[in-house]
Amino acid sequence: MTESVRPASSANEPQTHLHEHLLVGLDWLDQGLTLFDTDLRLMAWNRRFLQLLDFPESLPKLGTPFEAFIRHNALHGEYGEGDAEQRVRLIVEQARAVLTDQTEWVRPNGRILKLHGEFLPELGYITLYTDITEQRALEQVVQQHHAQLEDSVRRRTAELEAANARLREASEINSQMTAALQRSEERLRLMTDTIPALIAYFDHEQVYRYANRGYADWFGRRNEHIVGHHIEAALGIKFYAAVKSYVEQALTGARVTYEYSMEKEDGSTIFARSTLVPEVSPEGKVLGCFVLSFDITEQKHTQAALVQAQKMEAVGQLAGGLAHDFNNMLTVVIGNLAELQNRCGQDPQVTEFLEPALHAAERGVELIKRLLSFSRQQPLEPKTVQIGGLILGMMKLLRRSLPENSLPENITMNTALGETPLYATVDPHQLESAILNLVLNARDAMPEGGELLIEATRHPLTEEEAQDCQMQVGEYIRISVRDNGTGIDPTIQMRVFEPFFTTKRFGSGSGLGLAMVYGFVQQSGGGIRLDSQLGKGTVVSLFLPCADEESVPTGRLNFSGRAGGRDKPLVLLTEDDPEVRRIVRLQLTGLGYPVLEAENGDEAAAMVENIAEIGLLLSDVVMPGQLNGRTLADFARRHRPHLRVVLMSGHAAGSSVSHPSLQAVPILEKPFTQEQLSQVLDEVIMCQRPL
Repeated sequence: MTESVRPASSANEPQTHLHEHLLVGLDWLDQGLTLFDTDLRLMAWNRRFLQLLDFPESLPKLGTPFEAFIRHNALHGEYGEGDAEQRVRLIVEQARAVLTDQTEWVRPNGRILKLHGEFLPELGYITLYTDITEQRALEQVVQQHHAQLEDSVRRRTAELEAANARLREASEINSQMTAALQRSEERLRLMTDTIPALIAYFDHEQVYRYANRGYADWFGRRNEHIVGHHIEAALGIKFYAAVKSYVEQALTGARVTYEYSMEKEDGSTIFARSTLVPEVSPEGKVLGCFVLSFDITEQKHTQAALVQAQKMEAVGQLAGGLAHDFNNMLTVVIGNLAELQNRCGQDPQVTEFLEPALHAAERGVELIKRLLSFSRQQPLEPKTVQIGGLILGMMKLLRRSLPENSLPENITMNTALGETPLYATVDPHQLESAILNLVLNARDAMPEGGELLIEATRHPLTEEEAQDCQMQVGEYIRISVRDNGTGIDPTIQMRVFEPFFTTKRFGSGSGLGLAMVYGFVQQSGGGIRLDSQLGKGTVVSLFLPCADEESVPTGRLNFSGRAGGRDKPLVLLTEDDPEVRRIVRLQLTGLGYPVLEAENGDEAAAMVENIAEIGLLLSDVVMPGQLNGRTLADFARRHRPHLRVVLMSGHAAGSSVSHPSLQAVPILEKPFTQEQLSQVLDEVIMCQRPL
């Protein structure tokens, strides 16, 4: 309602403003309101009155007669059919006669209004209009539910009365039912004690009233030490401090879920997820809380293992991606140094600088291999290995070499290999390197001396161990290197297998030892596990696939003869890196091979098609353009079936050849020496294989 339809009296200006303010205030009421004087003329109203009865804002004015509103309703069918004027007169007469009135009015639109009118002496009639539609609907629903409940209670009462009558008639049946009830309670207790959940209940004073067996066992308590005691007294100050805020929040009526960890007596950490569900009385008072908890220790370990695996995979991909470029660079460095050594090897001054440079380059090659081994991209040569024999064969070497590496004299080294021979499918050279790394780490962990033990057993891997090691359940050969040294801090145990992470002082270790062991074992189809406690020592266990019996490994044929006395075929050398191409060309010409060069696969393919004299294709695997080494080899095989092919790769991931016709293609891993190149080419030529 706008101010224009509420004219103010000009007789008393302050009183006018007060009247206007009063009307504005009435508009804030959620109920409709009208005030008619003793002559039934309108003195005050609010917007809610107009909204509830659908009156236009132009209708109400100071002094509007009551019958104007009744007539408006009658003309709009508010009172049903019939003589509208007669109905208006009747309602107005009734209004004059009634001093106090409370009634409910159902409007044509279905809304239910409650009218409460009172006569105010010397002022008139004031009426409140309240929309109670939703209230009546809710009351109806409640009444229906109440009726249903009463019906259910009546039926249940009848059933109970009949049951009581039967019980009174037969005391034996009563005894049987009592016993059955006791058994039911016992079964309920048994169920709650055996389900894989921790269940408890505490009241509003934080005193336990119930705890199942799993809950008591989780905290290492007896049930009687929990039930009847305050949370702090039952479970300890440290635990209560961790959960106090959650308990207090739940006792306000909120449902709370949280996680917590707890250290057991053996030093291990366990994790749980708890939900507190308040019990609320019909009056809204919180009586206590139900506790439902689950052991999520295994889930936490799985999540940590997944994060670790993803981290290792990411670093492995980085290592594999860098290997190709590093190997190309090392090919150029080693090739040039080797050529310089061939030409000036007799000069002592040149040799003084050449030998350390070659030695450093060879260490770079070994570093790349270790990185690739970590990323599981270094090709392995698995064989059936007698584990006990391999370890015993290493012991002599270890005992002879470790003192030279400052192994304390008061460190005793022993083995526990058992009497039954154990066989595993593994690359023996990589395994020896892994064991050596573990032994050196154990030595460094015992600066004051101690005991070092190497064990080998057949070990059936449990489901829990398999999840920890990310392996399949089954039997494996377990090789453990055990020391009683300083141990490893639990906060860094998850990082020890990361490349370049080391606990040694700067310059004392590259941080690749355990990373290499991890990558080798994973690539071999096995797993690795580390158990360590500060001040008590460390055990690193390798799990390798079992082999039932020793078999003769099948390897690559070695040829003692050389093709030096034969006519050397024309070699097509395909390499996109000009420096690598120059070095390999020098190696080929030094071996007496005539050489043609191509800097990419497309150029080499054209030469294969047009130069019939080409007898051998030596190509890099990774090259730009439409044709890489594999597709070029496949192209050459289809167009020149008798053409011999050798591939070069600076990245082990590029060493796999998927096409069936190329499975036997030899692959030279960069960097390689002239002797290695000569051996491969001799084998290809002497075997006369049509590659």
